[in-house]
Amino acid sequence: MKLSELMRDYKFSPTLISSDPDINGIVSDSRLVNPGNLFVALAGESTDGHLYIPDAINRGAVAVVGAKPAISLKVPYLQVEDSRVALPQLAAAFYGFPARKLTVIGVTGTDGKTTTTNLIYYILKAAGYKAGMISTINAIVGEQVLDTGFHVTTPDAPDVQRYLAQMVSAGLTHVVLEVTSHGLAQHRADACEFDVAVITNITHEHLDYHGSFESYRSAKARLFASLDSTLPKSQGNPRIAVLNRDDASFEYLSGVSTGSILTYGFHPEADIRPEGIQYEEQGLRFEVIGMDRKFTCLCSLLGDFNISNCLAAISATVYGLGVSQTAAQVGISSLLNVPGRMEMINLGQDFIAIVDFAHTPNALKVALETARKLTDGKIIAVFGSAGLRDRQKRTMMAETSLGLADLTVLTAEDPRTELLGDILAEMATGAESKGGIEGETFWRIPDRGDAIRFAISLARPGDVVIACGKGHEQSLCFGETEYAWDDRTAMRAALSQQLGVPGPQMPYLPTQDK
Repeated sequence: MKLSELMRDYKFSPTLISSDPDINGIVSDSRLVNPGNLFVALAGESTDGHLYIPDAINRGAVAVVGAKPAISLKVPYLQVEDSRVALPQLAAAFYGFPARKLTVIGVTGTDGKTTTTNLIYYILKAAGYKAGMISTINAIVGEQVLDTGFHVTTPDAPDVQRYLAQMVSAGLTHVVLEVTSHGLAQHRADACEFDVAVITNITHEHLDYHGSFESYRSAKARLFASLDSTLPKSQGNPRIAVLNRDDASFEYLSGVSTGSILTYGFHPEADIRPEGIQYEEQGLRFEVIGMDRKFTCLCSLLGDFNISNCLAAISATVYGLGVSQTAAQVGISSLLNVPGRMEMINLGQDFIAIVDFAHTPNALKVALETARKLTDGKIIAVFGSAGLRDRQKRTMMAETSLGLADLTVLTAEDPRTELLGDILAEMATGAESKGGIEGETFWRIPDRGDAIRFAISLARPGDVVIACGKGHEQSLCFGETEYAWDDRTAMRAALSQQLGVPGPQMPYLPTQDK
C-alpha cells in the first residue's frame, strides 16, 4: 500500500513528505522494524519512541509517523496530533478495515473477562457461526490457535487488526475480543467497530496506572462510548451495551453507553436473571429468566460468579444477537474449563488442589468463597502481589485471605525491580491487621515453588489448596527478566513430590538460589 493511500483518511502535517513509498507493515517498536515498514513513534510511560526514529530508519523504515514537530529525515515524516490515536486507525486502513466486515463483541471488566469471552465464543460456535476470539490467553482464528504472549493485556493495535484481517480472510463472520483497561486507555482497541459491548464488573485494580478508580472506570467506559462511532455494516450492527445490574458501575455506564442497554444479574430489575440455582457435582444448574424467556442452563464452571459470567454471555448472544437459547445451552455446557480459572489439579491426592488467576482483592474473595463451598476442611491460600503495580492491593489481598482462608502463604508474584522482601512485608502488615499470627495462620515464603510445596504439606484429607494470581500465565518476572513459570506445572510438581508419583520438575526461579 502506498503511503499516500494509507494516510488518505487521516489528518497529518504534510510538510516533510519527500516521496510516496510502498508500505508493507506498521510497527511501533523500533526493534521489530523490517525493511519497508512504517514506524509509528509513541510517547510511552518510561521511554519516548521518537528517540528511536534513527534506529527504525537504520532497520529499514521507509516512513515515520510521530506527534512531535516535523524533523528532517531521509524518509517521509508525518506529524499527527496523537500518534497513539493514529496507530490503530492506520493499522485498520493497512488491513482494509477488517472490523467493518465482522460482527464484533467486546468484553471488559476487572474480573471474569476471559471466562465471559470464552463463553460467548462457545455459544457462537454452537450456533453455527464462523467465530473467532482474541483473549489475553490466545487468539483463535478458524482452526489456528495463536499465543498472544507473556503478560499481555489487549494485544497492540497492529496485532489486533492483523488478527481481525486473518479472520476475514478465513471467512469468519463474528469475533469476541477481550478488552482490558490498558488496551482501552492506550487506544489499542480503537478501530474495532464494536457492535456489542459487555461489562463483567469494575472493582479495585490497576490504580497504579490509571491513578484513581474514576480514571480506571472511565477507561472501561470508552468501550461503551465507542458504540456510537461504529459505522453501518452490511450485516447490521446492533450497538448494544450489556451491563451488570449488580455492579456499582451500572449507573455510571448506563449514562455513558451510546447503544441500547441490556442488563443482567441477580438484581430484581435486571432484564436477564437466574433463579432456582442448584450446586451439583458436575457444576451449576439454574434457570435463565427475563424478557419472555425461560430456559435451563448447565455450567461446568465453579462459583456463583460464573453464573454472572454466563448471564453476560447469554445477554450478548441470545438477547443481543438473536442466537437461539439452545445454542446458548450447548455452548455453555461444552466449556468444561478455562485455563487457569479455578482449574483443579488432580494427581490422586486426598485433598483438592486448584490454580486460579485471582489477582485482585475481589477476585481473591470470590475464589476463596467458592473454595469454601467445596470443603468442610481448611482452605490454604497461596498468592503474592506484583511489583511496580497498585500497592494498595498488597494489604487488601492479605486482609481478604485472612478473613476467608484458614491458612495463608504469601509468596512471589512478579516482583519486577522491587525488593520481594518489601512487598511481602507490606502484605504481612495487612495479614497482621486482621489478627494473623505469622508462623501460625500465615507465612512468608519468597520462593513460589517452595510456597506451593509448603501449602501442600499443610493439607489434610478434604482440605483445599488454592494457588492464586498467575493462572494461565507462562512467566514470572524478577528484575527485568521473565522466567518460564506455570502455576499448574508447579502444583503438579509439588503434588508428585508429596505423593511420590511421577510428575514434572519444579520450574526454576531465582529465589531458589537464596
